[in-house]
Amino acid sequence: MRILVLIMAALVANTSFAQKNKWVKLFDGKSLEHWYSWNVNDGNSTAGWSVVNGELTTDGKGGDLVTKKEYENFELEFEFKVSPKGNSGVIYKVQDKQKEKEQPYIYGPEYQIIDDVNYPSTPKDVHKTGGNYDVYAPSDLSAVKPAGEWNKGKIKILNNKVEHWLNGKKVIEYEYASPKWVEDIAKSKFKSWPYATPHAKGKISLQGHGDTVWFKNIRIKEL
Repeated sequence: MRILVLIMAALVANTSFAQKNKWVKLFDGKSLEHWYSWNVNDGNSTAGWSVVNGELTTDGKGGDLVTKKEYENFELEFEFKVSPKGNSGVIYKVQDKQKEKEQPYIYGPEYQIIDDVNYPSTPKDVHKTGGNYDVYAPSDLSAVKPAGEWNKGKIKILNNKVEHWLNGKKVIEYEYASPKWVEDIAKSKFKSWPYATPHAKGKISLQGHGDTVWFKNIRIKEL
């Protein structure tokens, strides 16, 4: 009997591991079933965003598009293209507290997406593509492709170890909620925001920042 219990426990553990380490398409080129509009917040509406030729796009006027599910340890892969002079981002650890009527960026770190070259106000290094916006600058400023071209992004979080990847290069690495992170946040614009209070889980948000941006091949694997 004990052996049977151990076998069953092992099977459950293996099943859980397999489920966690399986890629899930958050956007397959057709459906937006995993997302909802932050501004509408009825759990289903994707107003402001549309699928055109298999690509997810917005003119940025309708606000952010947010996952219905929260994530803690994960690897997120996505491709993105920003319009000339455009600005967007991918925000993680977002807390859905609509009663406060705040935007996702006040809650969690942002993988910055921007036209590094032609944005009206020249971005500082900590505001350039692939960086952790206003906190950590990307280590390789040459990794990004110009506005109008597709880039490949990746965010990986495992036990608070965070990585940003851009076109196959790791450009950011930090430890979320560590003493150094707390110190670095205190030097940023986020020092008095909910962002500065560590939280394990959160949703993922595609930012509508008033400019046209495109995404495709978005997939996630829980770790």
